[in-house]
Amino acid sequence: MGARADRRLDRTVTSAPPALPSAAGLRATARIHAAADGRGGTSLPLLAGEGPLALRRTRGSGAEAGVMLVGAMTAPLGGDHLTVEATAGPGAHLALASAAATLALPGRSGEPARYDVRLAVQEGASVRWLPEPLVSVRGSDLRVRTQVQLAPTARLLLREEQVLGRYGEAPGLLRSRLTATRGGRPLLDQELTCGPGAPGGWDGPAGLAGHRALGQLLVVDPAFEQDPPAAAMLGEFAVVTPLAGPAVLVTALAPDALRLRELLDEAARTYGPPPKA
Repeated sequence: MGARADRRLDRTVTSAPPALPSAAGLRATARIHAAADGRGGTSLPLLAGEGPLALRRTRGSGAEAGVMLVGAMTAPLGGDHLTVEATAGPGAHLALASAAATLALPGRSGEPARYDVRLAVQEGASVRWLPEPLVSVRGSDLRVRTQVQLAPTARLLLREEQVLGRYGEAPGLLRSRLTATRGGRPLLDQELTCGPGAPGGWDGPAGLAGHRALGQLLVVDPAFEQDPPAAAMLGEFAVVTPLAGPAVLVTALAPDALRLRELLDEAARTYGPPPKA
């Protein structure tokens, strides 16, 4: 029974061993590997989560394999270090999402929490990384690092949404950095710091201008080499910036998470590559 079940699941590993505690906080990693199955679809030979990073396979669109990140406990707290690592092998197509918003909460250690996302998209592959918002709760200190490595023929749709504080609440300190390379060459390196302890002016007219929700959409598509998007404004507080490569970055500010999602969804419909058929 065990061997037959393994074959039906494409050798997918779904066990979730305990996360490793430390003096500072929790350490947990989720690992995903998507591979072309030779039949026009995508299999998941590796799907393994730890502690608060539980993974569930979902129904994908067309040739995509879908994966949902499900929070199994409250995290990240101060001192925690969470990591999501996902690779789409040659010709594979992967859609990644999360089931709920991530709350950055203060911890007892006094240390910052860390949340790392590492995406590798190989030749002819695509990844859609569309998590729910990250909420920076008062008193928290979170450092987010997203790293993307793309092959020259890879495609990417990546959304980041950050909400500064719960309703009626001041935010914590949030440091966020997004880097992307294509064919080994830099495509984007962007860093943002908000909240208490951030450089002066972060919430001023030249910064967030009083908005409490901010986000971005990064789209990389080789088709842009023939038909590159033009710089544009999407309303008063969203801008489209073509990058030095077949890529575009949409940056948006909004009064709340709902309006931010509306802006980024509009941008995704305009610039985002459709799911692989």
